[in-house]
Amino acid sequence: MKKKFLLFISLIILAGAVFLLPLKPVLVISSKAKTADTASAKCYYSASGYKNGFIISYTHSVNKGRVHDYYRHTKNNKLELYQTKFVSYGAGIPEPEETPGAVFFVSDNCYTISNLHRELAELNMAVGLIAKHSISFEKQRPLKKQRQQTLQLDVEYFFTDFFPPQTGITLKIKRVNLADYIFQNKIN
Repeated sequence: MKKKFLLFISLIILAGAVFLLPLKPVLVISSKAKTADTASAKCYYSASGYKNGFIISYTHSVNKGRVHDYYRHTKNNKLELYQTKFVSYGAGIPEPEETPGAVFFVSDNCYTISNLHRELAELNMAVGLIAKHSISFEKQRPLKKQRQQTLQLDVEYFFTDFFPPQTGITLKIKRVNLADYIFQNKIN
């Protein structure tokens, strides 16, 4: 009887550890409350955003074209901006020679700068109405001419569908416990 009881207690402790230890890596998209009322703060998780990377898209304020910034996680759980695509140059669009090793490519419908390797602990931004900020997730597909992987823009989730305009949001990689992951809001 005593062995069964100890086995039962051990299983409960093990199950608790599985549900409460931060083991699940996710992309966390969170807002900060604008007032002391923390109930207005929101948080969303994306396992796909962690696993396959994500694309932040927005309408450029000067040239009014769409810009697509490609991110993935690094080995030390930071975000890496590794590629950007845009339709025309404007203020704030990087020149390829600004980043050593960057590769510039021109096609019929866009410009691409890859091999950027810009690491961020977190990405902070404000949800814009005019910029129409969005995030996309999709399975990675290999490029035909290169061995590296890239994401293809597919379904866009507009941040204004999740957060009020002008809300400050943070995107970062974090390990969360299984219980929190199960009960938290998710995007993709």
